Amino acid sequence: MYFIVVKYQVKPEFVENFVELNSVFTNATRGEEGNLWFDWYRSVDDPNQYLLVEGFLDDDAASRHVNSEHFANGLETMRPMLVSTPKIISRKVEGSSWDEMGELQID
Repeated sequence: MYFIVVKYQVKPEFVENFVELNSVFTNATRGEEGNLWFDWYRSVDDPNQYLLVEGFLDDDAASRHVNSEHFANGLETMRPMLVSTPKIISRKVEGSSWDEMGELQID
């Protein structure tokens, strides 16, 4: 599975509607074969920062995603809303979903 986290620094005038303004890209990606999740989160420490947490089943799914028309369009939609180049962590990891945390079990 590919596990990806992208950190976006958003211009103040776009921050309140950022997720909504990217809904076409989000919905298209969530509909891709092999997409496991594509979830937006807003930082509690910096209200102008969003995190995107993505999961893709395998190499083929990740490749289809970055080569899709909606990926290219989504990046261009975001470009004028961003302060700087996004930061990314993208790793191939074992598994195909979230695991339970071993150190904190809730009965």
